Amino acid sequence: MALTLDPATQGLLLELANLTRAQSVNVAQKKPEEVVLLERLQAKLVRAEQGVSSAQMAVDDMELEVLRIQEDERKLRRRLSDSTQQLRAATDPELRRDLQHDVAAATSRINNLTGEMQEAHNELHALRQNVDFHGAKLDEARREVEAAQRAVDALGTNDEAQEDPAARIEELRAALPAEAVAAFDEERAINGVGVAEFNGRSCGGCFIVLPPADISAIKRTPANELPQCPDCSSYLVFSRS
Repeated sequence: MALTLDPATQGLLLELANLTRAQSVNVAQKKPEEVVLLERLQAKLVRAEQGVSSAQMAVDDMELEVLRIQEDERKLRRRLSDSTQQLRAATDPELRRDLQHDVAAATSRINNLTGEMQEAHNELHALRQNVDFHGAKLDEARREVEAAQRAVDALGTNDEAQEDPAARIEELRAALPAEAVAAFDEERAINGVGVAEFNGRSCGGCFIVLPPADISAIKRTPANELPQCPDCSSYLVFSRS
């Protein structure tokens, strides 16, 4: 269908076409780099928190092991003390033999526990150092997330200052004559463009450089009419550049 439109309004129709085309191409818009970085650092923060938690659990377990060894040693020392006192007073050979065996066993076990305690303290020291290491990594991750969040917040402020393309599209559709919008929608349904810019040589819809005869015919079109591209049939708006 022929499309007649005031030259001053043709630029609005071209803007509508360009915005609609861009919106259809960018339905799934790429996330800003700042957002991608924030998400990656947030995942890093979660891993750092898990690292600290695991390291602290290992320390807690080893501290319980130290307490167990200490309690076992206390019990054995009481047993050793009791058996030693009984041995001093005992006269029965069989009883003395049993007490001597118990004293030897308790002494041997206490010596073993002393070695276990030393190993446990050494491991506990290493585990506490590991907690400090993961704690430092956690602090670093938190600082990185805070900095990335500030960047995203600033990005959001900038985005708020920009006009919403969808809102601008609705504004343009409401401002343009209904017949112009209908012609644009009908042609866009056919070729996916509808209206394109003409730079004097080629169509901005199909990007074909037109033959001289077609260019001359387009240029002879009255100012209040929109010619159509002979290749893709998009309505053409003359470039203002």
